[in-house]
Amino acid sequence: MEFLDAINAFLTGQLGEFGPLIVVGMLGVIMILVTIPMMLNQPEDPLKKLKKNVNPDTVAKPQKERLRQGGRNEQLEKFATFLEPQNADELSAIQLKLRQAGYQSKDAVRFFHFAQFALGIIGLILGLVYVFALGNGEGMDTQKKLMYVLGPGGAGYMLPKYWVTRRVDARTEEITAGFPDALDMMLVCVEAGQSLDQSIVRVAKELRASYPALADEFEVVAYEMKAGKDKDKVLRDMGTRCGVQDVSSFVTVMIQSAAFGTSIAEALRVYAGEMRDKRVMRAEEAANKLPTKMTLATMMLTVPPLLIILVGPSANGIANLGNMSK
Repeated sequence: MEFLDAINAFLTGQLGEFGPLIVVGMLGVIMILVTIPMMLNQPEDPLKKLKKNVNPDTVAKPQKERLRQGGRNEQLEKFATFLEPQNADELSAIQLKLRQAGYQSKDAVRFFHFAQFALGIIGLILGLVYVFALGNGEGMDTQKKLMYVLGPGGAGYMLPKYWVTRRVDARTEEITAGFPDALDMMLVCVEAGQSLDQSIVRVAKELRASYPALADEFEVVAYEMKAGKDKDKVLRDMGTRCGVQDVSSFVTVMIQSAAFGTSIAEALRVYAGEMRDKRVMRAEEAANKLPTKMTLATMMLTVPPLLIILVGPSANGIANLGNMSK
C-alpha cells in the first residue's frame, strides 16, 4: 500500500488532482491501440469459415456479390459500420480517390478510415503527454492546453488525407508524362499487326520500368478485357480512375473509332502526334515560368551582396570622415 500511495502522490504532484485518472485513461487507450492490430491479424476460425460455406444464406448469394466480397479482411468486416461511409455517393467518392492514388485493395477505404482514427488517437495521446506528463503545460491557460492537446490529434487525423492527396497528384503527373510514350508504343504494336488488346498487354509490360502507375492502369484494362467485360466500359473506367484529361480524350477517341468503324491505327497516329505536341507545349510553358520563379531568389541572393560591394566603401569612407572631424 505504501508503494501505491507513493505512486499516487507522485502522479498527483506531477499532473494535479486528476493525475491518476489521466494515467489510467492513457493506459486504456494504449491497450486499445495495441489490441486492435492483434484482432485484425488474427486468422479466420476454420469452423466459422466452414459454417459460412455451408450456410444456405451464403450459398444463395449471387455469384457477383460473393466475388466482390471475397478476399476481404474478416476482422475489418466486423467494424465495417464504423470504417465505411454509409452514404453510397460518399463511399464511391473515397473509393475513386484511393484508386486514383494507386490503392486498388477492396479494404482500402476501411484501412484509410482506420488510419485516420488510429493516428488521431495517437496525436491526442502525444498532446496529453506533452501537456501533462512532461509538465510543459504549467502556466498555460485552458485555451492553450486544448490547442496543444487537440492540435496533434487533428494533424494525425488529417495526415492520411494529405498523404492520399499527394499520392494522387504524383500519380497524375506520372501518367501525364508517360502517356505520349505509351501511345507511340501502342501505335507501333497496332501497325505491326497486333490487336488493341494485345498491344495494351505489351505496352503495360514495356512501361513497367519507367512509368509503373501507367503500367498498372493498362494491366487492369488488359485483365478486365480478358475477363469479358465490355470494352467501352473498360476504357471509360480507365479514364475515370486515372483522372487525367489526356486519358479521357484517348478513351473517347477509341470508343468513337470503334463505333464508326474507322481505323484504330489512324486514330492512334493522329492522337499520338497531338500528345507529343502537347508535351512539348507543357515543357515550353514550364520553361517560360522559370524566370518568374527565379526572380525572387535572384533578388535575394544578388542584390544584397551587390549593395554591400557598391555602397560599403562609400559608407566606410563617410564614417571615417565623421570620426576625423570629431
